[in-house]
Amino acid sequence: MYIADNYHLHSDTYKESDMSNNNTRENFGSKIGAILAAAGSAVGLGNIWRFPIETGQNGGAAFILIYIGCVLLLGIPIMMSEFLIGRHTQANTAGAYRKLAPGTPWRWVGRLGVLSGFVILSYYSVVAGWTAEYTILAIGNAFEGKTTEDFPTIFTEFVSNPWKSVSWMLAFMIITHVIVTRGVKSGIEKFSKLMMPALFIIMIILAICSVALPGASQGLEFLLKPDFSKITGSTILSAMGQAFFSLSLGLGCLCTYASYFNKETNIGKTALSVSIIDTFVAIMSGFIIFPAVFNAGYTLGSSDIGPSLLFITMPNVFGQAFGSIPALAYIVSALFYSLLVLAALTSTISMHEVVTAYVSEEFSMSRRKAATIVTLSCSIVGIVCALSFGPFNEVKIFGMTIFDFFDYTASNFMLPIGGMLIAIFTGWYLDKKIVRDEITNNGTLRAPYLPLIIFILKYIAPIAIACILLGQIGIF
Repeated sequence: MYIADNYHLHSDTYKESDMSNNNTRENFGSKIGAILAAAGSAVGLGNIWRFPIETGQNGGAAFILIYIGCVLLLGIPIMMSEFLIGRHTQANTAGAYRKLAPGTPWRWVGRLGVLSGFVILSYYSVVAGWTAEYTILAIGNAFEGKTTEDFPTIFTEFVSNPWKSVSWMLAFMIITHVIVTRGVKSGIEKFSKLMMPALFIIMIILAICSVALPGASQGLEFLLKPDFSKITGSTILSAMGQAFFSLSLGLGCLCTYASYFNKETNIGKTALSVSIIDTFVAIMSGFIIFPAVFNAGYTLGSSDIGPSLLFITMPNVFGQAFGSIPALAYIVSALFYSLLVLAALTSTISMHEVVTAYVSEEFSMSRRKAATIVTLSCSIVGIVCALSFGPFNEVKIFGMTIFDFFDYTASNFMLPIGGMLIAIFTGWYLDKKIVRDEITNNGTLRAPYLPLIIFILKYIAPIAIACILLGQIGIF
């Protein structure tokens, strides 16, 4: 998806007493739990509503190959940076930088991550609420018999209804709150172990249904046939941006989750596993969407990127593609929106945890009290964002609604700047012994790729992200 920082730390210098004792700090209980939680942080609605369209418009498999290259050369090194910073310090993302660079401006990198998590959670929960509403509509078979013209009206009437939009946003926030308050093992890890396999199963079922449609081969060809003639400089920038945002880099979620890793966790393998899962979800979304779209005779354009694809285009497409078998159309729609709920929930949990961990550890609060403060604060901002489609629609910030302004600012500036600073911090400032010890688990693991990782973090990643930033503001 496309505030000044008013947070105040007790001290600019790290003190052991400021942080939770490493001996008592909760950790993930298993390797698979850590991987699934981190993957849940990365996997979100962006994998589903942006990646397929970007792929279809930028050369199909050619774009996918470039995207995978960007994940390998840009995404994984920055993810490893977040992992090693989090695990080494065993602290929230703000406390981590304060511990590694006491008394320096680097502490603002961590604070930026916390602020980004707060801002994104506030407006993202609004969209998450939409997925819940549409799941209920799909289960209630509300899409049956609707025409192409009906779906924009259904969506517009829903988001502009302040009571419905706000209620679903609050409901989603409360669910997120309950999971986060249960803690790392009993909350985040437990639910990640349930939600991520369920998400994979639903995706596979939907992909099978979509691929089995008549004319599905055209959709698959559109997705998978490489068209290198469409590759331009902007295509490469799009692939880099998609890889960056898809993996949730620069947000602080991965750093925070890594602070719950045990010392035996293989950071390199975990980063690779998370990247593979995230890419799998993104590509599978294409297998779900394009065969159905081509079967329905629908043409996707740039206007379909984002919520319009999920809440206007796809219910119409499913109705047309599976219309000859109403029961199957019903099942596919219900499963699709259930999938979106799971993808949204894994993301809201991770963003909530970033801010909750910060408030809890920096202000010496219990997890429950900290989570309550975060939930209430984000709910207030979320209500304002939800109302920007209704009563507050006329309120504009630089020509954008409140929702769009938060979305634009976070996606185009806060996250890329955060990711760039993380790369520079690890590549140039952080003691290379710390980097080496964390990646090799104090010499017990081989890491022949370490010099390459350092080189990428020093030179390639900052330049690449700078290009993304310049592209976002229209210079490229």
